[in-house]
Amino acid sequence: MHDLSPLPQYLIKRYHGWKATSYNENRAWFRRLADEGQRPRAMVISCCDSRVHVTSIFGADSGEFFIHRNIANLVPAYAPDGLQHGTSAAVEYAVQALKVTHLIVVGHTRCGGVAGCHAMCSGAAPELEEKTSFVGRWMDILRPGYERVKELPAEDQVGALEREAVLVSIQNLMTFPFVRAAVESGTLSLHGLLHDISEGTLLQAEEGGRRWVSI
Repeated sequence: MHDLSPLPQYLIKRYHGWKATSYNENRAWFRRLADEGQRPRAMVISCCDSRVHVTSIFGADSGEFFIHRNIANLVPAYAPDGLQHGTSAAVEYAVQALKVTHLIVVGHTRCGGVAGCHAMCSGAAPELEEKTSFVGRWMDILRPGYERVKELPAEDQVGALEREAVLVSIQNLMTFPFVRAAVESGTLSLHGLLHDISEGTLLQAEEGGRRWVSI
């Protein structure tokens, strides 16, 4: 195993600042979280993009959200094939173990993963078609969304595909038997949002994604 590098000094300084302020001012709360475990009411699936900060957007404290981040906030369809599925495992744990009551998919504008999917599906990024491309094979999840937007004017396709990344994920969530059962019993609700990282706005999908409404 290769030697690990020390943490950068700027991160160490930030940690000490957090420990001296946020942690010390809320020590009882953090210890309660440690002793009693987490009880988040919502799971958030968002993009890895460093510009998307869902805890800040919603003013959430530690223990409020069970968060899973991946490229382009995608959820694959249910596939109990015995292989390793990080996103599916997170969804299973949130719904079956934590009993979250809300599952929120948060997409965003200027998403590099979505742009890559569009380039791949339109033939402009053949390198993503390679079997060795982890990003390309992950973005295959969004191909059905591309098929729905490819006839739009060229300048509208990527923006529409960003919304499809949310809708495809919601559709795929409903292929999980335990998600569908929780939704149909009324113990779980699904939500689709799109965050404009430039304007700071949030759009909410309604009517099965046929309408997006500003929050």
